[in-house]
Amino acid sequence: MRILAIRGENLASLPKVEVRFDTGPLAETRLFAITGPTGAGKSTLLDALCLALYDRVPRLLHAREAATEELEVPASDPRAIVRRGAAEARAEVEFVAQDGLRHRAVWEVWRARKRADGRIQNQRVRLFTGPDGDEREITG
Repeated sequence: MRILAIRGENLASLPKVEVRFDTGPLAETRLFAITGPTGAGKSTLLDALCLALYDRVPRLLHAREAATEELEVPASDPRAIVRRGAAEARAEVEFVAQDGLRHRAVWEVWRARKRADGRIQNQRVRLFTGPDGDEREITG
């Protein structure tokens, strides 16, 4: 699998993040490091990858089981990563699989009525395949 892009919205403390691996200097390299100061979003970038592909956040798996006040879900629940005050959150990964096709995995969750004070809803994970502008959903 070759990752083309990782995107996230309202994950942890980041309102929006996008890293493209198919353009610029990252398009020409096979190995790279994710570096930066504390709080820059390195772990959140990896969280977005895991959410979109697996509906899991490995670093939360061993978190205390107490519910977070804002989300009313256990701290180990993937929905606990939703940014404070956000009405919805999303993680997306574009990749080319071994079949040679372009795919896009999407994880999303929202609060009731898409309001910041709404009750957190169940997350949805979908997989799309096909070229840009002509992709089709293959899961739902």
